[in-house]
Amino acid sequence: MLGKRKTTMAVDTAPEDRYNLVVIGGGPAGLATALGAAALGARVALVEKVALGGDSLRTGSVPSKALVRVARAAAEVRRAPEFGLILRGGVEVDFGAVIERLERLRARLAGRNDASRLTEKGVEVFFGHGRFADRAHVEVEGRLLHFSRAVVATGSRPLIPPLQGLADVPFLTTDSLYSLRERPRRLAIIGAGPAGCEMAQVFARFGSEVTVFEKEERCLTLEDADAVEIVQRALEQDHVAFRFSTQEIRFERVEGGIAVHSHSAGRWFVDHCDRLLLTAGRAPRIEELNLEAAGVRCDELGIIVDSLLRTTNPRVFAAGDVCSQYRYTHAADALARMVIANALFMAADRVDKLLVPRCTYTEPEIAHVGVLEEDAEAAHWGTIKLSFDELDRAILDSGEAGLLKIHHDHRGTIRGATIVAANAGELISEIVLAMNHGVKLGALASDIHPYPTQAEIIKRAADLYRSRLLTPSILRLLKRFLAWRR
Repeated sequence: MLGKRKTTMAVDTAPEDRYNLVVIGGGPAGLATALGAAALGARVALVEKVALGGDSLRTGSVPSKALVRVARAAAEVRRAPEFGLILRGGVEVDFGAVIERLERLRARLAGRNDASRLTEKGVEVFFGHGRFADRAHVEVEGRLLHFSRAVVATGSRPLIPPLQGLADVPFLTTDSLYSLRERPRRLAIIGAGPAGCEMAQVFARFGSEVTVFEKEERCLTLEDADAVEIVQRALEQDHVAFRFSTQEIRFERVEGGIAVHSHSAGRWFVDHCDRLLLTAGRAPRIEELNLEAAGVRCDELGIIVDSLLRTTNPRVFAAGDVCSQYRYTHAADALARMVIANALFMAADRVDKLLVPRCTYTEPEIAHVGVLEEDAEAAHWGTIKLSFDELDRAILDSGEAGLLKIHHDHRGTIRGATIVAANAGELISEIVLAMNHGVKLGALASDIHPYPTQAEIIKRAADLYRSRLLTPSILRLLKRFLAWRR
């Protein structure tokens, strides 16, 4: 095997194969990087092994939110009597039609990532297995592409945990879930993170018997405990069953399905299912990249990058799930913009300066940005907490099960927020905007929101913050001033 230096020196790449930027991976991060760089005048090659669009389009946000929407519609119909509507008969979910709709919408969105569209915008697309030949070349189907800079954006894959008996039973991951053509009568889900909770509620609303197994004491362990309590209660009202604190779990193929043996609180439980879904995390896709040839180091969490998203080879950068803790499509776009600036224009945009919100699309949704309440308490910061049960729009929509928490420092600078509401993912954007542009909490009280809207609760939080600034001594001064004015 040739050494790295000798391999690099031996390569004589034709001028037509020399690029400012070679991007490996055609998912959200790779597409945004390639299109953004080409728009700025760079010569860009994009290498994709399977299909453009990545996991977000095929097995992630797009198909999952298509199912979430249908499940919400089913739940709304079942609640019709609460709104004075009379139904003649029950609600039946045509699962085949649901999947057909999903595939139709996914195909519509996939058209935005057509290779011809990228070519029109100046991106040269290569389909095939891309791997590093050395520190300055990517090989794809026998062709060498020379790069001034390269970006690895190969994303992540479902993590398969080493659970006893798993190899002996059929199971689904998010990669295979959307190939189902029949609704499972009984569904077991391993993992109560965002994907597990979303799909648990979806299939429960479709009519499946759903049981979720989680090693922790509650679901959505990264989120605010009070917020999770509301979401978990909503899932249980949809007849999702939970087995928390599961320290051991094993699987057995039995007649008619799968037996799930779980151990918790000193007892063994046995639950039966027809389908088993794993949502126990994700792992970076790095196995076939030949990173060693490029001098790019990695670990079990992914490609190792510095705060500029630069790898141990300064000519190679990484973006998206393959290197980041922020495994969201919107984060991939932000990282792509950062990579373009740093790789091509010698900027110094830092990933640790990013403010990345997140949202879990259960009903109600739970959205968060910045610090959590325990972090605010440790820093001796304040927290404004409001319930949606006194908000007019929430009452009118029968959606009072909601919560807002805004954490602020002693100057009123917003440090974090959590929202539980029907449209929490939309509401959190107002907080993100304020945090990114230095708008303090008190200043939000002067904003006028349409009435009645859920967003009014943010103004109410700002009003409450302002009212807390009125100390007894200030109130005494105000009273004396107003008495003098009479």
